[in-house]
Amino acid sequence: MGTTHYVLLCTVIFLPETHAFPTPQRPQPWSSIDLEKVKGYLDKFFPIFTKTENLSIEERIKEMQKFFHLTVTGRLDTETEKVMELPRCGMPDVAGYQTPSGTRKWPKTHLTYKILSYTPDLPKTKVDDAIERALMVWSDVTPLHFRRVYERQADIEIKFARREHGDGYPFDGRGGTLAHAFEPGPGRGGDAHFDDDEKWSEINQGKVNLFLVAAHEFGHSLGLAHSNVRGALMYPLYSYQNPKTFRLPADDRRRIQKLYGKKSSNS
Repeated sequence: MGTTHYVLLCTVIFLPETHAFPTPQRPQPWSSIDLEKVKGYLDKFFPIFTKTENLSIEERIKEMQKFFHLTVTGRLDTETEKVMELPRCGMPDVAGYQTPSGTRKWPKTHLTYKILSYTPDLPKTKVDDAIERALMVWSDVTPLHFRRVYERQADIEIKFARREHGDGYPFDGRGGTLAHAFEPGPGRGGDAHFDDDEKWSEINQGKVNLFLVAAHEFGHSLGLAHSNVRGALMYPLYSYQNPKTFRLPADDRRRIQKLYGKKSSNS
């Protein structure tokens, strides 16, 4: 389900362990395929570390493993590789955010949204409903209000697109990156884009649930960064849960209320 202007993924060669005897073997070098794959993932989802020139590839992998609560090895082990191949949001997991809860926030509580295009996987009414319910996830716990518009420009503009779609952040086909959204701001700030190469669904059935992904992306549209709390809506990896029984996890509620406050009883 960083700051961008607010969607993956081979032969794996391991560094052998050293032993007291016999004479330790020299670690084998990374293959070009491994290195390209790992660097591409880290550059995309952990861009803050690309600015630190003295971090080795092993040190950068360790930072990723810490974020996902994996065994910290600094190697492209099976556990780490599986995480890299999971469907996920296209936004970075670590970046130079200016506030603890996210990047920016809207200076108002009444926001508009507009659906620019649809997926052929679902009837338009089902898309409309999923988008409305995903926005309500956030308006139910904050003073935020969302109103749909049809003609004029909206604060949050929503579209389904494939590959390169005009924002400089191309999608990658089915699997991998599912969607991305831009932080609050003018222009495309707040906009949310969904990869139309995915198979979108109202329920799961081996496809991708639109409501869950949209609710996550709208968190970015409102200013939230990714969370490393497993089970949080803003955790970057997609996992299915029944939309009918979905409740916003405590971590997400705390972070969005830190930005916008709690919903008053009169709202």
